[in-house]
Amino acid sequence: MIGRIARHALTALLVVPSSVLAAQTGWVTMSDSARLYYRMIGRGADTIIAIHGGPGLDHGTIFGDFKILGDKHTVIFYDQRGGGKSTLPADTGTLVAARQVQDLDELRKHFGVERVTLVAHSYGPLLAASYAIAHPSNVRRMVFFGPVPPRRGNFWSRFGESINARLDSVQRRKMAAAGRRLTDPSADTRQACREYWAIGLRPRLAEPDRTLSLLKSDMCATDPAGLRYGNRIGNRVIMGSYGDWDLRPQLRTLNVPTLVVHGEDESIPVERFLAGLDR
Repeated sequence: MIGRIARHALTALLVVPSSVLAAQTGWVTMSDSARLYYRMIGRGADTIIAIHGGPGLDHGTIFGDFKILGDKHTVIFYDQRGGGKSTLPADTGTLVAARQVQDLDELRKHFGVERVTLVAHSYGPLLAASYAIAHPSNVRRMVFFGPVPPRRGNFWSRFGESINARLDSVQRRKMAAAGRRLTDPSADTRQACREYWAIGLRPRLAEPDRTLSLLKSDMCATDPAGLRYGNRIGNRVIMGSYGDWDLRPQLRTLNVPTLVVHGEDESIPVERFLAGLDR
């Protein structure tokens, strides 16, 4: 069922004529003076906020593949606090799930959007779902691509096993070495990032030799400082702030239409997201 829905959803996106869209960019200042970088495209009446993964990554990691949504919608991409061109706080006490939810709500209010559609990837659905639980009346609908599960459980061990099983020992060593250089201020950060994700994306794709070149987003285009901070601090601190998360009880009571798009060969099995959500 999910496979059929996913195919119809992707087909609907692909038949939309592509156009060159001028992007509006800038920063939105939060209530605690942190600044979030944004890029807005499209002129549709329906507004989408696109939520990237990570955490600690940036909107450029999904922009190239999601910008087609701008042909029919207004789409607001943004860098979450702790990554990209947004504030990289010296005080990591602000890098918590509750503040990420608050940032998203303040972003929505800044652009004057009463009810928003959330389109999220990887870690992004965890943030989107947390936001919808906190502010259900502000969410029109949600679309999740390759989401982390709504319950932590043994997610990290299963995810690690899945990734490692799809890489050989040489690839794992090269990826680890690139990861170390990615957080080293004296290294070429962007080159290290490209070497890291040239391997790191492979286990996340079906038939990577064929499909890697189909990706349109750039994992490494943002400021080097954001790349270093997000990988060294942002990812670890923000993800850790969710603790032993389990959103299932709240999600069962949430009345927000949600589409989950998840491939059969995802490194995170789809049943890990759907388990326990049946009403």
